[in-house]
Amino acid sequence: MPAGSALRFEIQAEDTNTQARCGVVHTAHGTFETPAFFPVATQATVKGILPELVRSVGTQGLLVNSYHLALRPGAEVVAAQGGLHRFMSWPHPLITDSGGFQVFSLGSLVRVSDDAVLFRSHLDGTLIEWSPEHAVRTQQQLGADIIMALDECPPANAPRDVIATAVRRTTAWARRSKHAHRRDDQAIFGIVQGGIYPDLRERSAREITELDFPGYAIGGLSVGESHDEMVQMLDVTAPLLPHERLRYLMGVGEPRDVLEAVARGVDLFDCVLPTRNGRNGQAWTWGGVVRIRNSEHRCSELPLDPTCDCTVCRRFSRAYLRHLFMAGEMLGPILLSLHNLRFFAVFMARIREAIRRGTFARFHQSMTASPLLSKA
Repeated sequence: MPAGSALRFEIQAEDTNTQARCGVVHTAHGTFETPAFFPVATQATVKGILPELVRSVGTQGLLVNSYHLALRPGAEVVAAQGGLHRFMSWPHPLITDSGGFQVFSLGSLVRVSDDAVLFRSHLDGTLIEWSPEHAVRTQQQLGADIIMALDECPPANAPRDVIATAVRRTTAWARRSKHAHRRDDQAIFGIVQGGIYPDLRERSAREITELDFPGYAIGGLSVGESHDEMVQMLDVTAPLLPHERLRYLMGVGEPRDVLEAVARGVDLFDCVLPTRNGRNGQAWTWGGVVRIRNSEHRCSELPLDPTCDCTVCRRFSRAYLRHLFMAGEMLGPILLSLHNLRFFAVFMARIREAIRRGTFARFHQSMTASPLLSKA
């Protein structure tokens, strides 16, 4: 572990037939077991759900968006309130992203140079300069346990020369981000880019790992490429990351993507899918995705998932849940979000248990044939 790092990663078991491993991560605000899935609390909240309920279903940590909080209420406001953990009443591990993905998703509102990104706020049009130093300063004010170096994240279908420029810029920005980082109670990760070009992925991984971060993220995936392309890039990238450091695949949450990434040695994931899809009426179950607005559920007395132990499945029928959605009641999206959070927590726990027992390859094979792994 690098000197001064606020993060310690212990690998406890490794699968002999794949690259899957499980372990424990120690942070300034507690530990979490890997492989881990962190739901997204974009605006310092998991929409509609009290923090204690988010925790009660097995959620180990959350990802918060630094770009959105920098614009509203302002990172300095959060810092004055004692930092993110106190501000959002979540005394457990937190990650903040650098804001890079959100900045570049603004499209025509953005101008990028080697120095910084200039963009117009989507809230009021204010012109903002977002440099590596500014991204780090913002995240230091927010105070998450793991923060990210600023990167450039082009879409999957971007021309090769655009991807190559992003790789070069991401390396330069990672160097500046690490130099700007001062807090000894949080860890900063570098991000590997490279799109769907193996040689650019290799170059980015080599350059970023030479900077000796306490952990590494794989970025630029789940941005429009196919599942097979994602897997191919993980085959290229994951083996190039230091074995003893935490590996984080950003923005990926489809169960089939998570499973394949774990098999290739990835330890940490985040995604909006459990709650965003829950708000849109989709629930993950071990029998596949349930779309609760479908008429087949109008009179169903079944729970979402008879095998699930969450309070939603123990108390409410599909008919009632469908009624909530059809009536526009806010409780419907809340309940499906809560169920999905529990489902993902159990999914990751089963993965960890299979790795510990030495049965992950069998688990992987059984899941591959499951309706669960169909795309939501």
